Amino acid sequence: MAEIIKLDTIIPDACSGLRLDQALAQLFPDFSRGQLSKWIKSGDVLLNNSQPKPRDKVNSGDSVLIEAELAVQDNNWQAEQISLNIIYEDEQVLILNKPAGMVVHPGAGNQDGTLVNALLAHAPGLTHIPRAGIVHRIDKNTTGLLMVAKTLPAHNSLINQLQERSVLREYQAIITGVLTAGGTVNEPIGRHHIDRKRMAVSDSGKPSITHYRVEKRFRAHTHIRCKLETGRTHQIRVHMAHIRHPLVGDPVYGGRFKMPKGLTDSARDALTGFRRQALHAGLLGFIHPKSGEMVSWQVPIPDDMQTLITTLDNDNQASEQDHQL
Repeated sequence: MAEIIKLDTIIPDACSGLRLDQALAQLFPDFSRGQLSKWIKSGDVLLNNSQPKPRDKVNSGDSVLIEAELAVQDNNWQAEQISLNIIYEDEQVLILNKPAGMVVHPGAGNQDGTLVNALLAHAPGLTHIPRAGIVHRIDKNTTGLLMVAKTLPAHNSLINQLQERSVLREYQAIITGVLTAGGTVNEPIGRHHIDRKRMAVSDSGKPSITHYRVEKRFRAHTHIRCKLETGRTHQIRVHMAHIRHPLVGDPVYGGRFKMPKGLTDSARDALTGFRRQALHAGLLGFIHPKSGEMVSWQVPIPDDMQTLITTLDNDNQASEQDHQL
């Protein structure tokens, strides 16, 4: 069933003289100007009890009434009963911990079994929200926290916070090579000039900034935390590969696999058997769309990454003991 919204207001002095669509965009920031213009053109907006045009000028004291139907998003996504690891949920937002192997959006070759299919079964109202409420994504084989907007106002709020770079997103990763210190990669990212399915550092790309710090050093690898200032596709994977420290297990940006010399058998087996990029979205925070307060969540790294870290740590200790002999 379609959802009907009803909004009414009086044009304030500050909006006097503006076009109607401009004034409504200021007065109702929870909705895009394009959406408001569509409602005006379809007769869902009354200005002083008459049907206006988007370009009509408004004056202080004019009355505006919006009574419109929230359209179901134009797609063929189907709801599926798939278990979700929900960390938090209220009327505005939903926070979940995505497992490795789950695709976020349906697409070619992945029409079902995705996070969107699961969300539509859990909260059918998401059919009215763009992209089923998902405002950012993580890769299929990356684990961790995702935020979902359950209402249009929440959706616009989270989108705006992402654009303003105020959303807190921290990832944990295991990279090849030993870093001596943390740092920042500030390099634009765009589509690869040959392989359009890949991303790459490119002068024609969009600004991309990743801050990283060392969590733990091993014999030939490093456990790091990455804080995103921007959110480009594959950003951490591309940036770390660019500075020649690709993520362990990355099938796209990891390059040719080279086993470091001197590792214990356990460490060699753990690295050989790790079949995905070692990346986990462990911390997420933003301003709650309704309360206006900062909220955040943390989830521990998954078992496969923890096992890899423990094994590399044991290998590191074995190496230190060998040097002491």
